[in-house]
Amino acid sequence: MKFDYRIFGPVVAGILAAAIAHPLSEGLIVSTIVNGIAVFLTGLVVFNSERLFKNQSADKLTYAATGLFLGVVSAYFVGQIAESLQLPRPYWPIAYVLPFAMCTYVGFYLASSPGLRILGNLRHDDEVKATTEKILDTSVVIDGRILDIAQTNFIDGPFIIPNFVLREIQLISDSPDPIKRNRGRRGLEMLNKLQQLSNIKVKISYVDYTDTREVDAKLVKLSRETGGKLITNDFNLNKVAELQGVEVLNLNSLTNALKPIVLSGEDIHIEVIKEGKDENQGVGYLEDGTMVVVENGRNLLGKHVTVNVTSILQTAAGKMIFTKMVGLAPEEQHQEEDRKAAQHKGQGGRRDHFKRGRNRGEQKR
Repeated sequence: MKFDYRIFGPVVAGILAAAIAHPLSEGLIVSTIVNGIAVFLTGLVVFNSERLFKNQSADKLTYAATGLFLGVVSAYFVGQIAESLQLPRPYWPIAYVLPFAMCTYVGFYLASSPGLRILGNLRHDDEVKATTEKILDTSVVIDGRILDIAQTNFIDGPFIIPNFVLREIQLISDSPDPIKRNRGRRGLEMLNKLQQLSNIKVKISYVDYTDTREVDAKLVKLSRETGGKLITNDFNLNKVAELQGVEVLNLNSLTNALKPIVLSGEDIHIEVIKEGKDENQGVGYLEDGTMVVVENGRNLLGKHVTVNVTSILQTAAGKMIFTKMVGLAPEEQHQEEDRKAAQHKGQGGRRDHFKRGRNRGEQKR
């Protein structure tokens, strides 16, 4: 088994090293033990290097390698000094192993501790700038607003499109449901337009995870492994990703943040387009889609009016603005005046026609 291989390999290497060092150290137990432990620890590092160095940065590995190199050099020189001083041979292995172990420990300590630098401008993980990669999920691609945002240069790339997201969009575009099919084709069209942008680089990632079939779980894993930011419109995916330490950019949150600020007491112009839920209410919308409820506005359907903001309610679905009627909007006032003028003119014409008819009757008499 893999676990046994990684454990028993270093153990066997340590025992063999101790057996070889025992006659060389003329039976000194301390020297035999030190050599056996040193080889055992080295074997642990070698046999488990895949696990130990999987998530390590190049900076940390450089610190550790420097410590190992200085350890070898120090061990060599200390060993030469021990020989020149004609120390008893049983102590020679200790003279070699101790400086090697100390320098190696210092190297690994510096690799795992921020602060002291020994290699110029090398930086630790907490000082390294996070990657600029943005991973797009299915909802963002189909939504299409990411294309407009990318064209404004507010988000830098590169954009990463996972292959499993492409497959999901393709499945949606092949759906027998006409609504889903149109959404899928729109997503493919948005991807094509994104790739044609000159200011954003779009890359396809072929990394996949066979241990799960859920696209959301794969997106979270990919974001964690690459350090990229996940762009999504999915509320549930947003929360799950944040719980697992993934940085999320939600386009809906961006849209809410960019909505114009409306304060209580401010006058706004809207068109009342439908009735409200409560009695005698009218409902209109701002340009950004914010719902505006007009008290006593039921009889204003189809009219442009000026309303005064009385209160603002923030809900999970967005913002609702409650208002009261101030008057007709300027353009609506002009239209109302034109209608009254036309109506008055029509009534005047009918009166003149009646007078002319009456005069003709009198002349006949």
